[in-house]
Amino acid sequence: MEVLCFGSLNIDYTYQVDHFVQKGETQSSDGLYVFSGGKGLNQSIALSKAGVRTYHAGAIGEDGRFLLQQMGAAGVNTDCVAVLPDIRSGHAIIQNDKEGDNCILLYGGANQAITRDQVDAVMEQFQSGDFLVLQNEINELAYIMECAARKGMKIVLNPSPMNDKVLSLPLELVDYFVLNEIEAVQILGADPAQAEDGRKLAEALCRRFAAAAVVLTMGGAGSVYMDEKETVLQEAYRVQVVDTTAAGDTFTGFFIGGLIRGLNKKSAMDEAAKAAAIAVTRPGAAPSIPELQEVEAFL
Repeated sequence: MEVLCFGSLNIDYTYQVDHFVQKGETQSSDGLYVFSGGKGLNQSIALSKAGVRTYHAGAIGEDGRFLLQQMGAAGVNTDCVAVLPDIRSGHAIIQNDKEGDNCILLYGGANQAITRDQVDAVMEQFQSGDFLVLQNEINELAYIMECAARKGMKIVLNPSPMNDKVLSLPLELVDYFVLNEIEAVQILGADPAQAEDGRKLAEALCRRFAAAAVVLTMGGAGSVYMDEKETVLQEAYRVQVVDTTAAGDTFTGFFIGGLIRGLNKKSAMDEAAKAAAIAVTRPGAAPSIPELQEVEAFL
């Protein structure tokens, strides 16, 4: 059983600020750091560090070749990443405030230049039972999902960043939704006030997508796993937060990685919560993701 993450690769420009810039405001930054990032790249590295053989597919410009080197150093196979000569890599401008929270401006770049020919060539290398992990930072998602479903792959969708494009996807093909309360509310078309009750949101998603399992993350309130047979409640581990940028991606990678390694749902959720807790104590996106040995030794 193998896992393919078909997703974004970004260059992250992270600015340390006192508070997020407001309309009409000019603010000096206390620091600038350049990291590898993108939800796809982050999740691939998390999957690999969680101990599973991981392949990444996507696209970069010539300016993003160092991203391949960093992924390779983490054990990710990048043979399915296209290097495009006539477009820049995707990038993000991230404000990281003194509380450790962040806000992010994305430029899609090469992430929005995936072709169906590339998808076909990538999918030929995988088979029934393999996992496909997706986010919402590349184009051709619907086609990728349809190809994976025909092959019998297990489809994991992290619908982030959430927008109307997600609602047009063949969501009935998804086997695992990994999302937060706001994303769940938007998919369900529910009252935003319902974001305060994660368990009810998970139940509503399970009713809407009866064939899928739901993993709902709730920040400091923990997370919940739910399918038609089982519910697992997971508390969050308390740590000193430095940067939350890759917390969700780390959680996703370690949860799915745990399942692939044979962990039960409860153990996979606990491992993912520990990994995310370690990640938020460090600056940056991909560089903050811990090794499996660190997670196993946590607490």
